[in-house]
Amino acid sequence: MASVMSLPGLLSACGGSSSEASPSTSPGTSPSTSQTPVPSMPAPPPAVAASAPSASAVKLSPPALSFTDTGLNVNDGLTNNGLWTVSNNGVGWEYSLDLGQTWIPGTGNSFVVQGDGTKMIWVRSRDNAGNVSDIVMVSCTLDTMPPTPVSVMPTAAGATRSLRVEGLESGARWEYSLDEQRSWLQGAGQGLSVMGNALSRLWLRQLDAAGNASRAETVFLGQPGEEAWHEASGDPLQPSNLVQGAALTLLIHGSVVRGDADYVQWAVPAGHRMASVRLVDYLSEDLIAFYALQRSAVFDAGVDVNRMLVYGHMGPQDLLRNVTGNLAVGQLGPGPVTLWFQQTGLLPTRYAIEIVLQPAP
Repeated sequence: MASVMSLPGLLSACGGSSSEASPSTSPGTSPSTSQTPVPSMPAPPPAVAASAPSASAVKLSPPALSFTDTGLNVNDGLTNNGLWTVSNNGVGWEYSLDLGQTWIPGTGNSFVVQGDGTKMIWVRSRDNAGNVSDIVMVSCTLDTMPPTPVSVMPTAAGATRSLRVEGLESGARWEYSLDEQRSWLQGAGQGLSVMGNALSRLWLRQLDAAGNASRAETVFLGQPGEEAWHEASGDPLQPSNLVQGAALTLLIHGSVVRGDADYVQWAVPAGHRMASVRLVDYLSEDLIAFYALQRSAVFDAGVDVNRMLVYGHMGPQDLLRNVTGNLAVGQLGPGPVTLWFQQTGLLPTRYAIEIVLQPAP
């Protein structure tokens, strides 16, 4: 997400430096003075001489300058937005893009910088009499070019499809979409391990350090009748096995209805723990399904909630909620985990659950 930083006077921001320079010493500028207008006065008595007030320059307050720092780090001075905002309390202002060699009169309360690369922005107040303020200087980097699309290397292990994401730029991250690119989920690790029978395709892209998105790559997950189209086991003592491989992002997708429970098992590898378990897709007229997790290679807890790690209702209101967020760290470490997901109503329910693993600190 982007953040807006206000930079009045002397400041340090944007991964660069900023300062104010006196008009008498700043490069490319020279002092500017003006005569104070002499007010109209009645004629003095015959023997008395009138004298005008002495001329003096007016020192203006410098403007406040702000811009939107975009991308993955909103404090690094890297942005894909060339719009700069100037707040000057009604006083005129001007800006320079060439270290003060030339000055461009400002209009309104903003200006746009174009052309990718490092930018040194100078701004100062200026009135109609030629009086100027100290200069506010800010350096930032503008990057508006989208990165190249990612490369996806698919492999299969049983019913699991592993999608290795390659071609990321330095400082970039990868994202995936399940809803025709209307929303995006941040991926973790080197790729995604997927298993299920509800989603026929997904999209993968990268987001560079400035926040520019690459073109999305479509990945087909399978169709009914194909080997990759896997109906999860309905036997709690023989759950389907989702192979983690090298991925840190796991995705289970399925379709359930009354009498068709899904049981899926995965293993948290040594030196890792579960960072989150979230519902990321739900499509049904029935807004309530049921889920539970058990720390076991099978789901033999039955209805004994004391043997379940977490359990409860799950529906649209639970999208993106981490159901393991309140668990102790010791409950999230290495070992097998089994998911039970079920719809007790007569209306089919499509769902997708994301598991994100992370190295243990």
